[in-house]
Formats: sequence, structure tokens, C-alpha cells
Amino acid sequence: MAERTDNQIFISIAAAIVIGLLISWAGSDGGDRFGVFPVFALCGVLAFAVNWAAFIPAAIKRTEHYYDLTGGITYITVTVVAVLLSSSLDLRAAIVAGMVMFWSIRLASFLFMRISRAGKDSRFDKIKNQPPRFFLAWTLQGLWVLLTAACALVVITGGNREALGIVGYVGIVVWTIGILIEIVADQQKSAFRADPANKGKFINTGLWAWSRHPNYFGEIMLWAGMAIIAVPVLEGWQWATLISPVFVFLLLTRISGVPMLEEAADERWGGQDDYEAYKLNTPVLVMRPPGSRD
Repeated sequence: MAERTDNQIFISIAAAIVIGLLISWAGSDGGDRFGVFPVFALCGVLAFAVNWAAFIPAAIKRTEHYYDLTGGITYITVTVVAVLLSSSLDLRAAIVAGMVMFWSIRLASFLFMRISRAGKDSRFDKIKNQPPRFFLAWTLQGLWVLLTAACALVVITGGNREALGIVGYVGIVVWTIGILIEIVADQQKSAFRADPANKGKFINTGLWAWSRHPNYFGEIMLWAGMAIIAVPVLEGWQWATLISPVFVFLLLTRISGVPMLEEAADERWGGQDDYEAYKLNTPVLVMRPPGSRD
């Protein structure tokens, strides 16, 4: 794939900022304000600002070591600010805030420990030495935080307080199942890689026998659950924040998640009988019990 030109990079940065402004405007519709500023919009600004601030030392040192950790810090920052600046939280908003905090702390710490063990993230091998492309990566992380957390932020800052009800509880169940799948899948893969006997092998046990990417399935499921929780309190342009689970799905299945890992796996194990059988009998994403293929 041809590398982007500087003009294309600058256009991408501008596009990310515009998308961020639009979702910030939509999510702010009818929501709480801090003075004259919508709280949702302030959170949107912070999502980018935290990453841009972290980019400066990262660019100087040409390191990606704190990229994923910064993503987690950004989620925590915007959630805390949303809670502190919004009107009194009801049960729905408090639960949502707790969910985002738990998820972000767990994922950021997991990814940071992973890169600490590996020593680097191969995604950044080239771009960390190219400031415009490196800056784009940090800008996109800000947009990722804002779009992913949009439903949660609108619940906290939207100003519309309703009893949880059946829809809220359904969303909580879906989120809980999703986060458990993600945690178990990550732990199983970490344990597999830590065993010297598995060096050079691919994982096909545990949840990885149910799906080739169970962690991503769990990730998509938990943000879908968050959107379900948000539905009863959305109004006006706030409905645009339902882009959150759609964005997560498209990101993981069409852009940076599944396609990249599938390509890397095919290059490494393609042609091996056990790997080809695994691909044939195991779904790419949606989990299915082993041996249930017709």
C-alpha cells in the first residue's frame, strides 16, 4: 500500500477534527452546560487535547510506548470531567461512568504491559519517525475515544434522567457479557504466549476455538450494550451518538483490527494444514461452539 503524502495526512487530520466537532455538537444538544460551554463538547475537546499533549514528548523521543496508555488516560479524563461538570447523576449515569472507567483502566493497563514486554509496537515502526503521520495517529486516537465513548458521555451529560427500566438492564447484561468475553480472551492469549512450548504457534484453544477474534467480539458487544443503555434517554441530535457501536464494529472488522491480524496470520501460518483447518472451522468474529459447523 502506497504511503500517504503530506497533503493527504493533513486532510485526514482536518477530517478527524471536523468529525469530532460534529459529534460534539450533536451530543451537546439539550445537554448540561458548564457556563456557556456544553459539557459534552468540552469532553470532545479534551479527547483531542490529551492526545496532542502526549504527542509532543512522544515525538521528541520517537516512542510509542505510552500511546495505548494515553488512550486509557483520555477515557478516564473525559469521563471524570463529564461526571464533575454535569448535573446530579442518576443510577444510569453512575453505572455508565463506572463501566467506562473499569473498561479503560483494564484495557490501558493490559496494552501497556503488553508493549512493555514486547519492547515496541510494530504499527509505529515507520510512522514514529515521520512527525505528520505520527501526529495523525494521536489525532485519530482522540477521535477514537470521542466516537467510542459518545453514548456513555451523552448519558452522563445529556441532562435527561430516566429510570433504568428493562432496556437499561438489557444493556447492562449485554455489556457485562462483552467485557467478560474480552477479559477471558485476552488472558487466555497472554497465557498461551507466555508458554515457551507455544512459541511460533497460533492459539486455537479456549474462546479462541469459538472465534478467531473473540476479544474483538467482546469489544463490539460491550459497546453495543452501552448504546442500548443510552437509547431511552437520547433526544434530538443526541441520537447521532449511536454511531459509537457502528464505529467500533467498522474499525475492528474493516480497518485496523481483524483485517491486519488475518493478513499477518496468513503470512505466518498460511498453508499449514492445522491453520487452514482452524480457519475453515472457526468463525472470524461471531462466537460459535467448536464442532457446530454444518
